Amino acid sequence: MDEISPSSLKTILHSKRANIYYLEYCRLLVNGGRVEYVTDAGKKRLYWNVPIANTTTLLLGPGTSITQAAVRELAKAGVMIGFCAGGGTPLFAGTSGVADFYWLSPQSEYRPTEYVQGWMSFWFDDVRRLQAAKAFQVMRYDKIAMTWRAPGLQKVGFRPDRDALDGLLRESKRAVQAMPDTQSLLTEEARITKALFRMAASAVSYGNFIRSRDGDASDPANRFLDHGNYLAYGLGATALWVLGIPHGFAVLHGKTRRGGLVFDVADLVKDALIMPQAFISAMRGDDETAFRNACTDTLIKNQALDFMIDAVKAISSEFKVTIQNP
Repeated sequence: MDEISPSSLKTILHSKRANIYYLEYCRLLVNGGRVEYVTDAGKKRLYWNVPIANTTTLLLGPGTSITQAAVRELAKAGVMIGFCAGGGTPLFAGTSGVADFYWLSPQSEYRPTEYVQGWMSFWFDDVRRLQAAKAFQVMRYDKIAMTWRAPGLQKVGFRPDRDALDGLLRESKRAVQAMPDTQSLLTEEARITKALFRMAASAVSYGNFIRSRDGDASDPANRFLDHGNYLAYGLGATALWVLGIPHGFAVLHGKTRRGGLVFDVADLVKDALIMPQAFISAMRGDDETAFRNACTDTLIKNQALDFMIDAVKAISSEFKVTIQNP
């Protein structure tokens, strides 16, 4: 079989790719020029193809191994690889409930420079960086307002109080614009997130809900929130890789925090898309696989990766500092 060139593998834009894969108890290798994963069924070995040219993120769970040749082919196709524990939660999660990122980014010297140059031109300016963080929050609120009202969510039993939702988002938008620094903005983010949790729980008649940051296995909504958030992190990491912006240059989650920008970008869709699905699946009695499938369908239907990429491009362009030559 003729070797497939990297350029031919990248003909499908990342924002148009359809798949996030989670694999466990298998081995990834190259077989006949294709990346496949192998599972054992008694004395048989079963081979399944991974359509790498149409894949954005690959999560490798427990019991997996991957060959150097498979990593090479995945890198050619620009696939983000993440190692995680069962259910899609990364193995090396911090005790505070915030993950340390162990993503393997494809190596490429040919990613665009326009967006990282725009990003870096404003990032060292505290005022502009705060303005960018506020812009992210406004985009996040607009996404929540649009998706939480969607007829599809109404049909599956997610019915938030629209007046309360509109009032909450309107009030927080005003508060965000008045915030003098990043710490104040983080405080407001925590406040509205708690309010959204209460509203989402009420929207499905879930009862009392307390967000647990230590992986509370007894509460399905908490488990699903952790699980779904890591899918959003994978998309956020992919969006930044596509645009060539390093993960450490956060605008809200701390200048010194590794991977902070991934959190900023993932927040654009976490509350809007993951949170409703977590409560819907918890009420429905879904298992981890059913929830993960529902999440990936939701992310694809709502063009989450497109939205992330466009948001980062807009921020990079809007706050770019033009340096005048003397």
